[in-house]
Amino acid sequence: MTKGGDTRSSIVREALSLATSVGLEGVSLGVLASRLDLSKSGLFAHFKSKEALQIAVIDEARERFAERVVLPALAKPRGEPRVQALFENQLKWSENNGLGSGCIFMALVQEYDDRPGPLRDRVVDSQREWRDIIAKAVTLAAREGHFRKDTDAEQFAFEFVGLATSFQESHKLFRDKSAKMRAHTGFERLLASVRARRN
Repeated sequence: MTKGGDTRSSIVREALSLATSVGLEGVSLGVLASRLDLSKSGLFAHFKSKEALQIAVIDEARERFAERVVLPALAKPRGEPRVQALFENQLKWSENNGLGSGCIFMALVQEYDDRPGPLRDRVVDSQREWRDIIAKAVTLAAREGHFRKDTDAEQFAFEFVGLATSFQESHKLFRDKSAKMRAHTGFERLLASVRARRN
């Protein structure tokens, strides 16, 4: 990696770390430059606008999520084991994703759900992609005979995300020690509702 590329990566990583605590809109370019020992003009040499930096931060978060949640699950056998791994990895991501506790994407959803523009579009793309990954894993589980053939993959993904969101709230906001157990209980009920009957 070139020196310029290395500096750009450092800026994005630091901005992502800041965004987990103050929100993406709350990332101050002045504070960011100070933390990286850069001038504002030096920072702008890598990102011509705050929006360009924010988009890079969202893309970095997506890459990290893929590395920690999606790719390890895809290494599991097709079917229920892969679906379970996606859920378990999502919980681990909310517990500790290398940036602290919580899910940056859930924060981004709250921040941009009512704010039209490129940043909202990027967040929407990331969340649609995640639901598509879940739905595809569920469809494959049905093909493998683990789930019923008539399983509604999109409905499953909807409930999967709902359980993960509830876990995040209970774990981070309420500091509920039973949050993970409750998430697993809810997910087991969801799995039981779609499992194929064994002869």
